[in-house]
Amino acid sequence: MATAATAAATGAVAGAAHAAVRGASAAATDGPYDVIIVGAGYAGVTAARELKDQGLTSLIVEARDRIGGRTWTTEFAGERIELGGAQVDPKQPNVWAEAERYGIARVTEGTVPESFVLPSGDGFATVPLAEGGARVAAAFTPFFDGVEEFFPDPYAPFSREDLLIEADRLSMRDRLDQMRLSPDEEKLINGQTGNLSGGSSKRGAFTMISQVWALSGYTYEGYQSINTYGLEGGTVALLQAMLDDSGADVVLNSPVAKISEASGTVTVTTQSGTEYRAPHVIVAVPVNVWKKIAFSPGLPAEYTGVSGAGIGAPNVKKIMLRVTDSSAGAFVGRPQEGFPLSTIAPLQELSDGSRLTLAFSTDPGLDATDPAAVQRVLREMVPGIRVHSTKVADWGADPYALGGWSSRQPGMLSGPYRTIQQPLGRIAFAGSDIATGWSGYIDGAVESGITAARQVGAATPARF
Repeated sequence: MATAATAAATGAVAGAAHAAVRGASAAATDGPYDVIIVGAGYAGVTAARELKDQGLTSLIVEARDRIGGRTWTTEFAGERIELGGAQVDPKQPNVWAEAERYGIARVTEGTVPESFVLPSGDGFATVPLAEGGARVAAAFTPFFDGVEEFFPDPYAPFSREDLLIEADRLSMRDRLDQMRLSPDEEKLINGQTGNLSGGSSKRGAFTMISQVWALSGYTYEGYQSINTYGLEGGTVALLQAMLDDSGADVVLNSPVAKISEASGTVTVTTQSGTEYRAPHVIVAVPVNVWKKIAFSPGLPAEYTGVSGAGIGAPNVKKIMLRVTDSSAGAFVGRPQEGFPLSTIAPLQELSDGSRLTLAFSTDPGLDATDPAAVQRVLREMVPGIRVHSTKVADWGADPYALGGWSSRQPGMLSGPYRTIQQPLGRIAFAGSDIATGWSGYIDGAVESGITAARQVGAATPARF
């Protein structure tokens, strides 16, 4: 939060870029590599570190000008912020262990909310924080009735496949309809289900949110506590430590256009025409992006079908706001589905008296880069609030993400999900979208990177 911390985070990013420039030169002349990894997010970097532990060398080819993927430590209003995935939790064993391994402290800095702004009739009401939380918990908890039966062990999601299949047919909208709630009661829930689905509760699978509920201990308190701890230095600090440990070379600014396998070699071709070759490749980009890469041989129908339909939630924007004059003070906002903004939360007080605030949107029509446009929307919830500036990550429009957090659609988990977790020949896949546990979280990316490295290692003799 201090200037020094911001400088440290910026320095870490700059260090990664500098290393990547050297890596690009080495990659062209020094190879060969045992594995080429496409994507320098948590899944790709974890895979590289695990491969090093197996005695295997790797080159990471990254489309962006930074490491991190759908995590992004950057700056706004003179402070370090996270415009992608941000928090970790002790309930998330993989990423928590990584922070412990590299001595990255977990921090809970931030503003304590004072009030809850909730839908009420045709408008909104500001209520004390405890009252608002209790109302949402009472409405939301019955949504998950029966989850313990079909997810008795959320880390083994297919242990009751006989029950899972039926539950996996349901969208979040289907589950809401089963509850027969009044319009006011449903508004306390559908803002969250709509947001998680990417705009409409009809899109997201009931089992997607249910697995997170199960992983959180089957309680509302557990579910609400999974976004509590940040990483000292930002998400990039842990990622950089893992990358340094991996010994991998990194090439930035290199979007991949084609991946082809023939005669025991996999060739990765960038959009600029540069080719890299290795015995194995790990594709560690979001599932939504698979369809933008030409695979030869082509991917089977299960892979292309899921990529075409999409797992990453569409239309997702993460917005940082600098605000003042809030009659609700430091407030948490939970608008109903269809409102241009979804979850809103205070982050920290700034030295000039303004407040750094977080919001999300899945409304394609909202220009979140325009403070006046965001202010008009917020004033429907909190009259008098002023939005001075914004900074936005439009993950839905990002060509290297094509969506935000993971949001499987009905039928995916019980259908093609286990298939798309498997390698195809010498090509393995990684990413939070296809994690077995915390899909959609940093923990899921770490888990999947570990899995992909094991899959490659099982087919590759280590060189010590």
